Order: sequence, then C-alpha cells, then structure tokens
Amino acid sequence: MNESPAARLQKLFEGHRLTPTQRRIAHCMVRGAAEVPFLSSVELAELAGVSQPSVTRFAVALGFDGYPALRRHLREVAPAERAGGGEEDAYNEYQQAVQGEIENLRQLSAMLADPEPVREAGRLLAGSSPLPVLGLRAASSQARGFAYFAAKVHPDVRLLDEGGSMLADRLDAAAGAGASALLCFALPRHPKEVAEALEHARGAGLTVVTVADSAFAPVARHSDLLIPAPVGTGLAFDTACAPMLLGRVLLEAMADALPDAQARLEAFDAGAAARGLFVE
Repeated sequence: MNESPAARLQKLFEGHRLTPTQRRIAHCMVRGAAEVPFLSSVELAELAGVSQPSVTRFAVALGFDGYPALRRHLREVAPAERAGGGEEDAYNEYQQAVQGEIENLRQLSAMLADPEPVREAGRLLAGSSPLPVLGLRAASSQARGFAYFAAKVHPDVRLLDEGGSMLADRLDAAAGAGASALLCFALPRHPKEVAEALEHARGAGLTVVTVADSAFAPVARHSDLLIPAPVGTGLAFDTACAPMLLGRVLLEAMADALPDAQARLEAFDAGAAARGLFVE
C-alpha cells in the first residue's frame, strides 16, 4: 500500500527529540501535508502559531541546512500537484469535513501496514487484569466505547472517565489489584490532568498504551507505546472517526491475545438470548 503524504512526513519526524514548539510545527505539517511543501517559512509559522525563527530551528533540528532545504525535501515526498481545486471545490463544508475524515482513515490504514505496534498493545492489554481504560473530556466517549466491548472478552475492565482527586486513587487501586497496563485515549484539547494521570500510572508500575491524535501529542512523553490516529478539524468540534476505529482494532488485537475470548463471547450471547436482551 502506498503511504499517504502525512504518513511519510510522520516518518521524517520519528527519532528526533523535538521541543514542545517543534512538536507543534510537526503536528501542523502532518495535518496539512499536501499544502506544507508550498508554504514559506513565514506562512508555516503563522499556520502553526509560532515564530519564523522557530521554523528555521525546527528544520535544523531535523538535519537540514535550513527551511528551504526542508521544503525541497518535502516536495519530493509530497504529491507533485498542490492540493485544492478540481473536484474538492464542489464539496460543501459538511462534505469537506467527511472527506477530511476519509483522508484520516487512509492515514490510519497506511500506519497499520505495520501491525506489530497494535499486536504488542493487544498483548499488553490482554495481560493486564484489571485493565484500566482512561479517557477524559473529549476522549471519554472513546474510552467508554472501548470499555463496553472489552468487558465482553476481558475479565476485569475498569473505566476511568472522570477526573478529579480520586483519579490517582483509582489508578493506585488498579495497580494494587494486579494491573500491569493502562489504555489511555487522549484527544484535543489535551487536559492537563491526563498527562498527570499517566505520569502517576507509570510511577505505580503500569505500562501506558495511548491512542492520541498525533505522535507529537503532549501525552507522548508519558506513554510507553503511543499509536496515533488523526482527528478531523473541519467542523466547529473535532471529529474522531480514526481514533474510534483504532480503538476497535485494539479490541481485536486484545481479543486475539486472550485465550478465552471466544468462550466469553459465546457465553454472553447465550445469556443475552435467554434474557431476550436484544430485538431480532
């Protein structure tokens, strides 16, 4: 499968220790991968909300002589024609948001060409009992959805979708009960207490697996294994189709690593049928 421009950009940034400002530039470039090769350093700085010298320092941090050299490289790894125009102009604002999510799913598909990070995450989650699942604010629905389905195949799933002073207590309780890993969903805008919770979890001995909108998200340094899935920004509120789908992929990988997952599913289906739980 051919990699998307965003996926190729992502690889360019991997392995570099970037400052928070540089991560912001990198994230901006990934989200606008088709346009970035045609932007000046001033335009990129305005787009990322940083200073023009910050863009120059970012290019040098990646090993280039300066931004012009980085831009030449970007034009080699990005599409030959500038994005925009043509069929896309016929889409209204709602259709454009859907098209943006379709592109996000393409990026996710390209990332999954290497399935080993997801399989490793599945093994970590399957091996943790209990399994705490964390997601606050915008990410709470992702965490709740994962926890709902995970409970059908995992013996002890603990949803952590509320912050506050008791969050650390609940993390300590999970670790004390034998948890070895934590799954976190982290989406913009990133609450400060999520990073604090992950730092606390690692201090308690938990391995942190994170689904975030970018490999450069603020939670990256608090995660042992981060798998990115971009969010859509075409509407007033972000859309998260790719993170939701990645959550289901992680469910599949976890179920594959649980020896009694199929038996648990069959037992649930039998119980649901006996209770008349669902309308056929």
